[in-house]
Amino acid sequence: MAEESTESTAPTEATAPVPSGPIRVLLVDDQPLLRMGFRLILEGEDDVEIAGEASNGAEALELVRKLEPDVVLMDVRMPVLDGIEATRQITAAGLCARIIILTTFDLDEYAFAGLQAGASAFLLKDVAPDELVHAVRLVASGDAVVAPRVTQRLLETYVRALPADASPAVAPQRDPLLDDLTPRELEVLSAIAEGLSNAEIAHKFFLSEATVKTHVRRILSKLHLRDRVQAVVYAYETGLVVPSQGLDY
Repeated sequence: MAEESTESTAPTEATAPVPSGPIRVLLVDDQPLLRMGFRLILEGEDDVEIAGEASNGAEALELVRKLEPDVVLMDVRMPVLDGIEATRQITAAGLCARIIILTTFDLDEYAFAGLQAGASAFLLKDVAPDELVHAVRLVASGDAVVAPRVTQRLLETYVRALPADASPAVAPQRDPLLDDLTPRELEVLSAIAEGLSNAEIAHKFFLSEATVKTHVRRILSKLHLRDRVQAVVYAYETGLVVPSQGLDY
């Protein structure tokens, strides 16, 4: 198949480094029993250690600065500072911790707000133990836990509802950073936002998966995004992808 040439070295992603030792996790929830449950599950893994615990977002922000965890399990509703604002401040400060938002159900406005604030994923609070461990490992490695199509569905649900709250509805302004992308990178970004995997993107554009990964790295670097989930959020927020009408999920 026809293959695009790519440079031997791709720009470094604007993301947190992959841990070289045990994955250090910060547990953030105002319910001690829930923190204890997560601790018992994660401490049973040889490659995971608990860096600390916080009972509200303000404590979480302080401990992320102090302990430099790799992954933060972040509850949403907490006293003093909620999980969404804590996530926003951690991301804005350029701290390297990747954040997993804990929600009660998948199509949750808080999950949507968490992704907008900079979280890399969201999980249900009643997640199975093996899924929790798998999610922590994936996020620590720089991948996205939330399946692209689940993220897309979440965004379709809430972005589509936004114009009803805005009067008048104004189309998003095009981000000047998009001008730094090549035509192929724009196509790949749109495909990511559509929920396509690297393998599906490779098939669609007659590329190898390695080439697609290179394009994805360059897109994240140029747009200053942390991961694929943030790329999906970005595509919707900037109007690159317009929510469909009458979707049947």
